[in-house]
Amino acid sequence: MANKNFKLKIIAPERVFFEDEVEFLELTTSEGDIGIYKNHIPLTAVVMPGLVKIHQNGEVKKAALHSGFITIFPDEVRIMAEIVEWPDEIDKNRAMEAKIRAERKIKEGGSGSQLRHAEMALKKSLVRLEAAK
Repeated sequence: MANKNFKLKIIAPERVFFEDEVEFLELTTSEGDIGIYKNHIPLTAVVMPGLVKIHQNGEVKKAALHSGFITIFPDEVRIMAEIVEWPDEIDKNRAMEAKIRAERKIKEGGSGSQLRHAEMALKKSLVRLEAAK
């Protein structure tokens, strides 16, 4: 039986977050959600805040991924992440406080850049809370 795995390497500024062979990968790019198997068409894309789901040995590992870049080759995927966290690394209370702050700032309004910043903060806090479930 042919090997259906490909190499996945996720790098954050402070560490190599994950490096191993995987069966399937799910994440969100600027173009929408994407699923990746071995021999995927080569692609480079912007990663958006969302859950990254790593399918390996019949199990699914989830992590909070907060923007970056993904490069896909037929037998290897590399993600350069701004921030990436395993569920046990997430402080749920801090994420909830960030969510409340962001919602308050959105409700108050403000300039376009302030509103975009608050919306991004809200998205990141929601991703953290989802990953920490």
